[in-house]
Amino acid sequence: MRSLKIATFGIIGMTVLYSCSSTDNKPTLETKSVNVEIYTPFQKKAGQITLSGEITSRQTATISTRMMGLINKIHVKPGDIVSQGQLLVSIGSDDIVAKRSQIEAMISEAEAAAANAQRDYERFKVLHGQNSVSDKELENVTLQNTSMKAKVQMAHQQLKEVNAMLDYANIRAPFSGIVTQKMMDAGSMANPGMPILMMEQTGDLQVVASVPENHIHAVKVGDSAVVEIKSMSKTIDAKVTELSPSAFRSGGQYSLKLSINTSNDDSIRPGMFVNILLDNDLNSDSKILVEKASVVNRDQLTGVYVVDNNKASLRWVRLGKTVDDKVEVLSGINNSDKIVGKADGKLFNGVTVSVKN
Repeated sequence: MRSLKIATFGIIGMTVLYSCSSTDNKPTLETKSVNVEIYTPFQKKAGQITLSGEITSRQTATISTRMMGLINKIHVKPGDIVSQGQLLVSIGSDDIVAKRSQIEAMISEAEAAAANAQRDYERFKVLHGQNSVSDKELENVTLQNTSMKAKVQMAHQQLKEVNAMLDYANIRAPFSGIVTQKMMDAGSMANPGMPILMMEQTGDLQVVASVPENHIHAVKVGDSAVVEIKSMSKTIDAKVTELSPSAFRSGGQYSLKLSINTSNDDSIRPGMFVNILLDNDLNSDSKILVEKASVVNRDQLTGVYVVDNNKASLRWVRLGKTVDDKVEVLSGINNSDKIVGKADGKLFNGVTVSVKN
């Protein structure tokens, strides 16, 4: 009986071993690769100052008028490219045109009266030389001649004033650029100083920002900087061109302007928000930053996925300060590593990945 039990257990054991062996030798399904987007870590000098700013045009204009009247027609729309002197807005000016006609008639009348007064003066001057008229008569004629000339001059000045008003009835572009906004439509009543259109100069852009008072001592005109465009993940070189010497009524913020060269990139437009990196100490060590979205949290540990030989591996890192949408990495990666930014599937250690171009 005992020998029978031993034999039975032996058969069961062999069956289990065979089952395990069969499982180990069974081919596994090939894991599908995960599509990922990668980037190299951002570098920030330890002495750099980080600011937030906005791209703007170097020259902007609010188009308005000095006269009151109905808007007959707005000849442009937002997005239109216009040249300097191009007609933008026409405002009803029938009353001013009528006044100009009246003044032109006044000028004709005044010029005729002045010509007659001039002839009288010349005649009386000759007669006075012949002792045919008295000094008082010559004086009266002279005064009349001077008065008529003054009336002609006054009428011409009134005509200039009316013509100036008519210039505000036909508003033209002060410079070449692009129409960005339209605040009023045809048929609306235009009032002095009320905005009708907004214009910006094209091609010549700048960055505007504010420097807090604790950093103002480290910034000066001519300093180099790097501008990071958040929405495009793009960096461009910049240089400080203007720095306000006063923070009066600005809450301790000093106005700053930087020049950028965007002549070869039409995708960069006014209104985009940027990060500005200003060098404070060029001899300091660089720090590494990664996007906050790339950081993986597991319990009390933090890490990022790094791609090497088409494989993703989780690299544990030690984090430092957060700068906008990025976080400083104190240890765990270097500036040449390829960090996973986005993935179309689930990532784990050793998974095969396919890098998007």
